[in-house]
Order: sequence, then C-alpha cells, then structure tokens
Amino acid sequence: MTDHALLLVNLGSPASTEVADVRRYLNQFLMDPYVVDLPWPLRRLLVSMILIRRPAASAHAYASIWWDEGSPLIVLGRRLQEAMREQWQHGPVELAMRYGEPSIESAVRRLAAQGVREVTLAPLYPHFADSTTTTVIEAARQALREHAPGLRLSILSPFWEQAEYLDALVASAKPYLEQGFDHLLLSFHGLPERHLHKRDASGHCLKGEDCCRRADATVLEHCYRAQCLRSAELFAERMGLRPDQWSVSFQSRLGKAKWIEPYTENRLDELAAQGVKKLLVMCPAFVADCIETLEEIGLRGCEQFIEAGGESLQLVPCLNDHPQWVAALAALCERAPRQA
Repeated sequence: MTDHALLLVNLGSPASTEVADVRRYLNQFLMDPYVVDLPWPLRRLLVSMILIRRPAASAHAYASIWWDEGSPLIVLGRRLQEAMREQWQHGPVELAMRYGEPSIESAVRRLAAQGVREVTLAPLYPHFADSTTTTVIEAARQALREHAPGLRLSILSPFWEQAEYLDALVASAKPYLEQGFDHLLLSFHGLPERHLHKRDASGHCLKGEDCCRRADATVLEHCYRAQCLRSAELFAERMGLRPDQWSVSFQSRLGKAKWIEPYTENRLDELAAQGVKKLLVMCPAFVADCIETLEEIGLRGCEQFIEAGGESLQLVPCLNDHPQWVAALAALCERAPRQA
C-alpha cells in the first residue's frame, strides 16, 4: 500500500429514519453558513423554526426510500468506495459525508493513522456551488489542519464538462432511453438565486432569458445554473436528442426565497398538460441516488405527474457504481491538481 489516499465526499444522510436522528442531521446541514447564508443569529432562528415540523416530515420521506442495508446514499457510497479501491492504486480509499457519518474528520483521522502523506479530495458534485463544493473543501482543509497538518492535498475540480463524466451519463442512461419515451426531463438540484448573485462579478447574472447560455469561461467557472445548462446540452448532443425531446428544470426548493428556475414541480404539470404520457427523468447533479431522486422524483414526482394527466414517470438511476462511472471517476481523480 502506497501513501497517496483518495477521499470521496458526498452530502450525507441521517443515521436512521428516527425523527431525532433526522433533526440532528438537518440541524448540522442547515446551520452550515454555505447552505443557509445568513448571519448566525438569523440562521439559528430560521433553522430552529424549520426544525419544529420539518424533521417529522423528512423522517417519513426517508422511511419511504430506506433500504434494508441503510441509507441509499451511504450504501451506494460504500459500493463506489469498494469499486474505486480496484481502480486507485496509490493508497487507501475513504468515504466521508459532509453532514452525518462517516464524517470528514473521522476519515482524515483514519488516513493520518495509516501514515498517508498525500490525499486527493473528491467532492462528488459535478457542478460548482458554495453549498456543495466549497463547504466540503473547507471542512476537509480544517480537518487536515487539526489532524494531519503535513499532508499534501489535491482536489478534484467540478467535472460537469469532462468527457469521462458525460460519457458515463450516456452509458448509464442509454438503456432507459432506448425503451422509448415522450420526453426526457433533466432535473438538477436547485439553489437560491442569491447564491448565484454572490458569485457573479459580471453584474449580468440571471438578467435576460439566455444569460446562462451566453456565459463566458469566467462566468462558467462559478455559475451553477450555467454549468447545469451546458452539461445538459453536452449530454443531449452525445445522445443525439432533438431540442424538443428534452428540457431542464431545478428541484428541491426550501423556504420562501426565490430559487433558480424553471422549477421541476411546475415542469411536471406543464409536460402532462402538453400531452406527454411517458416521461423519463434524470438527475445529473447527483452521482448517487438519494432522497432527492428516489423520494422527491421517483415517488412524489411520479404521483404528481400521473395526477396531472401523465401515464408513467421513469426515474433514470444516477451513476451510482456503474462501471463506466467508476472508471471515469478514477481518471478524473488522477488529473486532480495539487494545491499550493
């Protein structure tokens, strides 16, 4: 075993479907200033209000998709970890979650105890957002400062336009598209619009219908919505889809703030009203199935679409541990730049 480790990090999951565990998880998640970007007193007040009723509803949602082995996200993460151990020849492969367990801190402790000298950090998010990518990087750096200060760090950059990621998406989705469909909806996780404005140096963010499609390389580096639209276009091009065969939407809104549009829940109703009967839904912002895909789309979204007049909604599984995704991730991590 050599001394260069790989640390895979995803969002996280409650330890169980018990309300207390869900409340603990939601508190850690929502109190992250990169997620709810309000001053601490306001954030604490808002989160405390959310935690009055939200944990019970979320616990019910988690229970509807929980597997015998545990949280789908954790189980799939472990499967990816095992598959990556076959690909990553430089040292140990650890799995961590930004919120909940296994924690980033515990993973760094384990690596330090093994005498690792270098780690490649792989935030498992194709598209950049402070609430995903940045918070993982900052949490990992903090853990390294505290438990392994001499350890060298490389970081996998967002890979939304990388051929390996796009080709893995095509390989995983192709069997479902080949079965026939009326429309393909690419549903990405949403963000509050203010998150995009905070990263915008151009002053043009979300001004005009095509602002994201006109984004140059400088804007694309940090514009989540533009990255999502571009990766959707690149995927559709690779699949040979006509423009009328697919569309993009954004899901998982929380609170009353304005989030990036169009909203997935609105698109489901619109597509049914337009006569779409057989709908496929992909969630390319997620590399592993989780509550947002399995419950929000696969259960609630399906029910909504059928009630609106559709006949079937098929959720295309995320990349999970698909062999081409495993190979793609290994190749991407090999190229991850070392940090100064």
